[in-house]
Amino acid sequence: MMFPTDETIGPVDIGQAAEERGFESVWFPEHSHIPTSRATPWGGREGAPPLPREYWRSYDQMTALAAVAATTTTIKVATGICLVAQRDPIWTAKEVASIDAISGGRMMFGIGYGWNKEELAHHGVAYNQRRARLRECVLAMKAIWTEDEASFEGEHINFSPIWSWPKPVSSPHPPVILGGSAGPKTAAHIAEFCDGFMPIDTRDFGPALEEIKKACDKIGRDPKTIELGVFAAKPTPEAIESLMEQGVSRAVFGLPQGQADEVLPAMDKLAELANSFAG
Repeated sequence: MMFPTDETIGPVDIGQAAEERGFESVWFPEHSHIPTSRATPWGGREGAPPLPREYWRSYDQMTALAAVAATTTTIKVATGICLVAQRDPIWTAKEVASIDAISGGRMMFGIGYGWNKEELAHHGVAYNQRRARLRECVLAMKAIWTEDEASFEGEHINFSPIWSWPKPVSSPHPPVILGGSAGPKTAAHIAEFCDGFMPIDTRDFGPALEEIKKACDKIGRDPKTIELGVFAAKPTPEAIESLMEQGVSRAVFGLPQGQADEVLPAMDKLAELANSFAG
């Protein structure tokens, strides 16, 4: 995972190098822009350090992933994460389905609520509405992906019956994977409409899993049907072993923000670690 920007190694080079080294997937984050008047601290955390410049210099996420999909054959391409609440769900559904079709079913749809109040506001979304809007966007997108004539009626998203192709190659659609901390509200969303959960590794994993289990029990879903993963996993054998013991099946490593001479050697070291767990 890294932010490919106009100042770093390019997205195609990242994807091809990751595929050559046997990695399962490559993940690109997104921000449409960063308001210069931003008052929200990085990640919404008081006392956070200054926001790194890659947050406002990154390539368009979907364009970068499509380029990787078109120039690779096996590696999965993933949004890590997509800021769904500030996007149009009809356009986004088409983009995700198109990349999935172009790649032969290699798309994974990582989603998140977003933390930047000013960025959300520029898209006409109030910060306190982002969770409800994300939920409706995802449910609407699932309808578009799986129905020949899809429609949706909600508080934030509404459209009469539409035709939209291509449909995803993945059945019934690319996996929807929610990032972030899983309190009761987020856990309820994971249980309702997600295929996976991927928090950042620095956050406490145990309580989140308990919340997800409670949410699944309420609606009669087997929590084992939710795939567990971790963003920004610590690249040590001990950390990976601990995650595996907790039922985690995917560890996503962060790459340095740099050119090929910095990124590729780091990728080599991570590949050596990953390969030590192969088989």
